Amino acid sequence: MKRFPIVATVLVGLAIAAMIALGVWQLQRKGEKEAMLVRLSANRGLPPIAFPRIPVDDSLLFRRASAFCLEPVSFRVEGGRNARGGVGWRQIAQCRTGAEGPGLTVQIGVAQAPDAKPTWRGGEVTGYITHALDHRPLIASIFSSEPKTLMLMADPPAPGLDANPGPDLSAVPNNHLAYAVQWFLFALVAAVIYAIAVRRRLKA
Repeated sequence: MKRFPIVATVLVGLAIAAMIALGVWQLQRKGEKEAMLVRLSANRGLPPIAFPRIPVDDSLLFRRASAFCLEPVSFRVEGGRNARGGVGWRQIAQCRTGAEGPGLTVQIGVAQAPDAKPTWRGGEVTGYITHALDHRPLIASIFSSEPKTLMLMADPPAPGLDANPGPDLSAVPNNHLAYAVQWFLFALVAAVIYAIAVRRRLKA
């Protein structure tokens, strides 16, 4: 009969403990996200604020805001939908707001063609605050401590562009319960597989 694998058991036990800890953390995040969604729902009825502002905080999401773009320094195009749910091309401008002030990201509207050339030259912008597009991998965004960039969703849009969609709470994901269940299942499967492997080893 072979000896009991002490070192391997310790390593597997640590891995299972880490999976359980991640599941508990996701349950905590679920509660935090639910409280945040309540706050964001209330934001839609609060008075407008000046944007951008420091510090950057997700508690500002869906708050009505106004900003002044001195000059758009660049544009980029991303696929998306307009206020009617139609497919289009989001026109996103990066603006200069002052010599030393923070920059401003603003989605000025939705174009029907991907090669549309915005003629917008900046100025006063009103709308609501939302997250800028984030192309980081999902795992990187979950564990990153760096806050997501906020941008202003213009309402009304720039001339010649379709209206942007309104604030939508369903766009803020709350998948933490599913993540927690996954981590707990991973821990259970790892424990069962290792127990079977050890049992066969000891019987060999």
